[in-house]
Amino acid sequence: MTDILSRAAFLSAIKFDDKGLVPAIAQSHATGQILMMAWMTRETLEATLHTGEVTYWSRSRQQVWRKGETSGHHQHLVEAWVDCDGDVVLLKVDQLGPACHTGAPSCFFRQLG
Repeated sequence: MTDILSRAAFLSAIKFDDKGLVPAIAQSHATGQILMMAWMTRETLEATLHTGEVTYWSRSRQQVWRKGETSGHHQHLVEAWVDCDGDVVLLKVDQLGPACHTGAPSCFFRQLG
């Protein structure tokens, strides 16, 4: 079952926390691999939906962060999903270069043994 939402309905479905943030999971559209998790504000989510260039909020720098702005490893939005509770966003993306700042293809490269 998939509900197709308008942009306005999609944004209305999202419950930002008390700091105005929502967690966003980036997933490779091509492979399904989970690439990373970051935070978004309403502003960065709206920018992402408008431009197709994935834009996050950096909690450590307290500023807008367009993925790939300095590294060149951009994420292009293919699909945007919101979970049933409205408190997590899933972004299916085309990833150019590695997703992780370490140079790894995914930030999830460490596994419990």
